[in-house]
Amino acid sequence: MAARALTDAELLGEERSPIPRPPCPGRPPRPAGSAGAPYDLILLDRDGTLNVHRPGYVADPADLELLPGAAGAVAAANRAGCAVVLVTNQRGMATGALSREELLAVHRTLIAQLAREGATLDGIQVCPHDRGTCDCRKPRGGLIREALRRAGWAAPDRCVMVGDQPSDLAAAATAGVSARGVAGAGASLRSVIGELLQTGAASV
Repeated sequence: MAARALTDAELLGEERSPIPRPPCPGRPPRPAGSAGAPYDLILLDRDGTLNVHRPGYVADPADLELLPGAAGAVAAANRAGCAVVLVTNQRGMATGALSREELLAVHRTLIAQLAREGATLDGIQVCPHDRGTCDCRKPRGGLIREALRRAGWAAPDRCVMVGDQPSDLAAAATAGVSARGVAGAGASLRSVIGELLQTGAASV
């Protein structure tokens, strides 16, 4: 089945429509919270988790560099029937350091780079706000709660946030989902996703 095309609104984190539930290969449609895929949602931080973290903001698509094995990790989650949702703070949009056009171009490039290895994102949640002005900026849980609202079929105890910063883990705790860090020795997105898909939600 072809991946769902993401609209410009989705790429900018402005989409509010439901996130469709991915099919689980070889299985009939599943009711909410049932077994099948190892997770309903795998929520991914962007910079430092999916791509190389650079000083400032990634405003030029040429500066977007996926971390080794990251696209393959997303593709593995896709094949397992998990929805993969990007959850990212982009404060530069509030300060003027990052424009809508630049973020759109970067996310178009991200989707293209993932697609080269058969990987896709099911949704994107972006906080474009300055510090202390919203409830969505991580470490607050609004981005994750919005992803859960859009994916109404997802059970929070079958969702996991993966990120490289304490704020990612704090946001997950606030939103009531599990979390895994990729900031430790050898804890790449590839290794973490591999372990998560092997052990499943019940073991997290």
